[in-house]
Amino acid sequence: MIDSSNQGIVCQNWGWRYAGRHDWALSGINLTVAPGERVWLKGPSGGGKSTLLKAIAGLLGAADEGEASGSLTIDGLAPVASRQRTALVMQDPVAQIILARVGDDVAFGAENICLPPEEIWPSVQNSLDAVNLTVELDNSTAELSGGQEQRLVIAGVLVMGPDWLLLDEPTANLDSDGVRLVHQAVERIIADRKRGLIIVEHRNIWEDLIDRVFELPSPKSAPSDHHLPANASTSKLPLKPRLHLPGVSKRQADDFILKTTGLAIGYGQTRIKEDISFRIPRGISTIITGPNGCGKTTLALTLAGLLPKLAGQVEVAEDLSSRGLTDPHLWKSRELLTRIGTVFQSPEDQFVSTSVADEIAVGLKALKQSRVVIEATVEQMLETLHLKHLTQANPFTLSGGEKRRLSVGTVLAPNPALIFLDEPTFGQDPETWSDLVDLIRQLIDQGTTIVSITHDQEYLAALGQNVIAMEPLP
Repeated sequence: MIDSSNQGIVCQNWGWRYAGRHDWALSGINLTVAPGERVWLKGPSGGGKSTLLKAIAGLLGAADEGEASGSLTIDGLAPVASRQRTALVMQDPVAQIILARVGDDVAFGAENICLPPEEIWPSVQNSLDAVNLTVELDNSTAELSGGQEQRLVIAGVLVMGPDWLLLDEPTANLDSDGVRLVHQAVERIIADRKRGLIIVEHRNIWEDLIDRVFELPSPKSAPSDHHLPANASTSKLPLKPRLHLPGVSKRQADDFILKTTGLAIGYGQTRIKEDISFRIPRGISTIITGPNGCGKTTLALTLAGLLPKLAGQVEVAEDLSSRGLTDPHLWKSRELLTRIGTVFQSPEDQFVSTSVADEIAVGLKALKQSRVVIEATVEQMLETLHLKHLTQANPFTLSGGEKRRLSVGTVLAPNPALIFLDEPTFGQDPETWSDLVDLIRQLIDQGTTIVSITHDQEYLAALGQNVIAMEPLP
């Protein structure tokens, strides 16, 4: 039974508006979560889910960062006064990993709550055991896989003994094994009902653990709150009939836009993969798959000319070459801009402007396009990517899903012939997911070559014409 002796989390007509924004991120939210209860927080991309989690965790800023309406309390106290009782795990686990060694990173939280020195290391080990992270305490945090990083972050907040676990899309960028292990870790942590759970996730993988669904409002609906029946199953992401693409014919396979021969990839002088040889067919959707930590992102950045190759060759087709050079590593940045575009795994890594509209226009301005062309292209991108209401917003203040769509738009605007997309559907709701995939299909129909890195099985089913499967690192 759920402990109802305390008030729990109570939102009464609560809302939040970020500084400089005309529209409220959330308004009129009425929600009560009892101690030990498990709630799945759903809603559209950009609908305020992460904002609500941050508010509960006491992490929303003061008046200079925005304004609140209504009330939000935890057992009658303001969230700021209850920070130690709430533990937020954000969308990007790397952003919460602070120290270089696993044990030290978990101990950081214990030290912050002034745990007695003799209790710190036993508590660290207990937290690591709770999430089943079986690595040495002096193991480098930089060497962890994505699933291990996520469980490390959960251990790092668990050591502080919170009453509430707040998870913001904890499995969005994980392979199937990583998803399974994080799910198992969360299940163990909340099994005794002494700790409540509020989780944000677009994928349907938590039904067996949650008690009810609270859906935030969209422009077309009001908030909804309902219990999830036993053995319930919510619908999968809707696929439009046109989205499934045919396989690659021999003629298409022979017509390559990029090929590698004996390629070695890595960082500095450290090689993580060697002797990579393949062709990427022109005008086709190619998907790079493989477990977390196998080198997918490193490979994509190397192919795109953004990371030095350690051996071997990367070569584009003659018609894509610049100044007679077929190796993109020898091109200037402006030459890359119109030939090869890259959407990074972390959108913030490529933002350089202070507004959404200006961000989309960056590449077009670098190419010295006319004002008329720039304005028309920006307008089209804002409409297509569901960002029109955020034209003047600072890119760094967007939700995770909105940042992802903006990063895609900045790369699409200059219309490169070859585009690399690293986890393009991260943070998308069913509608924006379907629209994004449909946009990629249109680009392929127009002759653009798309290379995607993804763990999204629905995306793979829809766009997996040509698949490059990478093996785990030894």
